[in-house]
Amino acid sequence: MQHHPLTEISASPGHLLLLKLWQREEGLIASRIGSKEAQLDAVKREAFQLCSLLFFFHGLFLTLLFVSSVGQSEDRRACRGWWVPGCLSLVTSLVVVSTVQLRIWRYWRIYGQLRRERGDGRALARCVQELRMKGASFELGKEPQASKRIKSSSVEVRWRPLRWCSRNAVAVCLLCFSGLVFPSCKFILCG
Repeated sequence: MQHHPLTEISASPGHLLLLKLWQREEGLIASRIGSKEAQLDAVKREAFQLCSLLFFFHGLFLTLLFVSSVGQSEDRRACRGWWVPGCLSLVTSLVVVSTVQLRIWRYWRIYGQLRRERGDGRALARCVQELRMKGASFELGKEPQASKRIKSSSVEVRWRPLRWCSRNAVAVCLLCFSGLVFPSCKFILCG
């Protein structure tokens, strides 16, 4: 047991201090990762609530528009001003969609930070494991560094428009939905 790496670490004050510092840093990184994951959940919840609000608003709006068009006279006075409710719907949609898009950008920013924190945590865990295995022969000047992505021999092609579309699919779908609601105001009032 005298030559066990952990016994060697406990006998060497420098190695023991380094182990304690790295273990404390592991705890801090774990708490930061937990905080980032909670933020991601909160941002997803906010975006979902905003999308639900938009669909609820348009459902209520189109229902009220239909009910008001049923009771009007044959001359269809409301048909001339169909663009007023359409513009109201469009402006409301743009405000909600832009708010959702801000949440999506925030989500991806926090997601990038979370990936970096996880990489740092993995690098630190590897160094702690190496220190525990080597014992006193571990080099004290070694710093944990997150490993860069190792490039394979095959070329990886990232098509930026596809990445942009996948990250902003929710906002694009909401804009398409809002674009369909705008002409439906004319259809309801003049049809």
